[in-house]
Amino acid sequence: MSTIIVRNLPDETHRALKARAAAHGNSTEAEVRAILNESVSEATEEGFGTRLARISAEVGGFDLDITRDHTAREPIDFS
Repeated sequence: MSTIIVRNLPDETHRALKARAAAHGNSTEAEVRAILNESVSEATEEGFGTRLARISAEVGGFDLDITRDHTAREPIDFS
């Protein structure tokens, strides 16, 4: 297991972490671990397309009638 040290944590943040830990029945250290683990695992969740396909399958699927607009557009002038 790795160890990290967080320096210069504001007193208000430390008090909030202690209160949150107490509310969840955890030590402050265990609460910080839980917060870090949760924040990292969110980054590896399924993507939007995968989530949309899963929701579609759950409701029996759906069809989209999409018509592409082929109207010519003038290029944007960034000058």
